[in-house]
Amino acid sequence: MPAAELESLAANGFGALQGAGSSPCLLVVDVVMSFLGPRPGSDDPPSVMGCGDMGWERLPTIVGLVDAMRAAGVPVVFTKGDPVDKAFCGGSVKRTSDATLARAVHEAPFPAEIVPRDDEYVLSKPKASAFFGTPLLPYLVRSGIDSLVLVGTTTSGCVRATAVDAMSNNLHVAVVADACFDRSAFAHAANLFDISMKYGDVIAADDVKTWTATPAHAASERNT
Repeated sequence: MPAAELESLAANGFGALQGAGSSPCLLVVDVVMSFLGPRPGSDDPPSVMGCGDMGWERLPTIVGLVDAMRAAGVPVVFTKGDPVDKAFCGGSVKRTSDATLARAVHEAPFPAEIVPRDDEYVLSKPKASAFFGTPLLPYLVRSGIDSLVLVGTTTSGCVRATAVDAMSNNLHVAVVADACFDRSAFAHAANLFDISMKYGDVIAADDVKTWTATPAHAASERNT
């Protein structure tokens, strides 16, 4: 990114830190086996939607955040594609518009490392955004949640779509860069940049605790 462009964007307020509200939630977006693909070293056939090495490299960081949020009493919500809805309504992207492929992709389980607990919400969704055609917003309102910490996949697809819709619903949003993954390293980086400029804060996993404890007014004061 040319330095002059970055300076111009910053001078006009793009990329400023937003900060959190008072009640966060961790949203784990679509971290299922079909998007991870076969485990490294496995003889399993490749997944047509798998993200490969980047996904498996990021999974331990995602697991660490899930464990930390659970320990802190922060709600954790998991999303996955709904195989029935997607078969009848079309997939999240052009690639999964075929009903047979949609069912195969979205019937995949969560990896053993982050199986949701019985008391955690698993949200099935028909499209990319976790908000589109789902009861996510009523859940957040009922739970008094005003801030979302997003992890998962893909950065350029479901994570970005969810971040945009969260911001559109006036929620505070943080996307954890080293806990998200994509099929394309370029798309991952470009979309993190775009999110940070316009839709939410892009942070590292090590900074999640600080972000959730930084109210929006304090972040605003830091930006000035």
